[in-house]
Amino acid sequence: MSKLTEKTEIQEAVAQNDATDLDLPNLEDKSTIWTTTRLELWAFYVFYIGNNGLSGFNFGPSQFQNLLFLAGYDPSQPPFTAPCGADTDCVLPYLGRIRDVNSIVLLTNGMSFALQAFVLLTIGAWADYGRWRPNITIVFTIVAVAVSFAWLGVKDPSKWQAGVALYILGLIAYQCALTFWTAAFPGLARDLPEIKQSFADVVDGKKLLEDHEQMESLERNRISNVSFAVCSAGEIIILAIMVGILKGVKSDESVENNTKAFSILIAFSGGVWLLCALPWFFLEKRRPGLSLPPGMSLLTIGFKQTYVAFRECVRLKQTFLYLIFYFLMGDVLNTTVTVVGTLQNSVVSYSTLQLTLLLIVGIVTQGLGIYLFWLVQKRFQISTKAMLCFNVFWILILTIWGLIGVHTDKFGFKHVWEIWLYQAFYGLMVLVLCFVLGGWQDVCLHRTTCFVGNHHCFRK
Repeated sequence: MSKLTEKTEIQEAVAQNDATDLDLPNLEDKSTIWTTTRLELWAFYVFYIGNNGLSGFNFGPSQFQNLLFLAGYDPSQPPFTAPCGADTDCVLPYLGRIRDVNSIVLLTNGMSFALQAFVLLTIGAWADYGRWRPNITIVFTIVAVAVSFAWLGVKDPSKWQAGVALYILGLIAYQCALTFWTAAFPGLARDLPEIKQSFADVVDGKKLLEDHEQMESLERNRISNVSFAVCSAGEIIILAIMVGILKGVKSDESVENNTKAFSILIAFSGGVWLLCALPWFFLEKRRPGLSLPPGMSLLTIGFKQTYVAFRECVRLKQTFLYLIFYFLMGDVLNTTVTVVGTLQNSVVSYSTLQLTLLLIVGIVTQGLGIYLFWLVQKRFQISTKAMLCFNVFWILILTIWGLIGVHTDKFGFKHVWEIWLYQAFYGLMVLVLCFVLGGWQDVCLHRTTCFVGNHHCFRK
């Protein structure tokens, strides 16, 4: 395709107000009055330091399981006459049945994810349509911070039922805030001065559309990678401060101190999140989203998107196979991590200090892993797909290791040394998948969106 022909097509698309479907900045759309500044971009990065998951995803679930263990009883004795011990089972009445505390954690976790799926299916599309996305991010952030401080009132095992509500609400608020915050980064990349200039060069016939798309894709990946790196560095500092807090409250001197320390750490994480979120709340430019299609409302667009995406994915065989793989791989990894996390809490006897140190090890090794994988991939020009398959292999090893533990007590996430090894392994090998998969998603899922919105994306 000649530059002149491509220039004419792009100009026609702009004139027809169709450039948004190309995932390119529309020069006639009023959203182009915004230009991403370095200050706004760093506010975006700093938000991720706060929304690091320490309150809702790490210490919140650990405190919940800790309260269940302390409130539970040994089922070999009459109810509530003998406390749980390291070498005994531990049960509590939950949802009409007597259940093991680990089962209660996993069941509650499943309920939380089911509610997350419903919420995101209903309002997830609002991240793309209308002007609600920034406000939704603020609301879920405030809810998550409020839940973090609410844990200060749940320090006694007798209040474990309240812990159920905080556990579910904390996970949902954390995930939804993360989802709507993440939805901002394509717009940030698209409105960078260099990207806007690149698109202007395409319109003027000075640059090929393919080159522009490659440049914008690289900028999206760069923003994603930098945000992850900034979050990791900030999280290490936060965890180091937490170690000092734990020493100050003498968490290792008694069970009561340890339980109180959990709630303090969760509240501290919430306070840090709020401080890190404020710059983004004030500096984010309120870029308008897409206009709703005719006959659609904000309450129906999410379900319509799901239907259209499924219909088009069936036609795009490779994309459909990728999405099936992505779902299965994600389900295996999430289930494995949840189960291992549950075992980890009991193996280290719910020690806040050990759990904090374990998180530090995991974050440091994930940074090393990402850097080493990047060097290897760059040096030997390994494809994203090959790197993805390599990481999936290690996910399977992780799962098989736990599966063998069903039949032996020698290993299978039943010893402290295994937990330390798991954190290093998970950080070094598995979390690198986030970066590898990020590039693969950009190639596959972005093209799927283009297909649904505009067939020009496949004119090449």
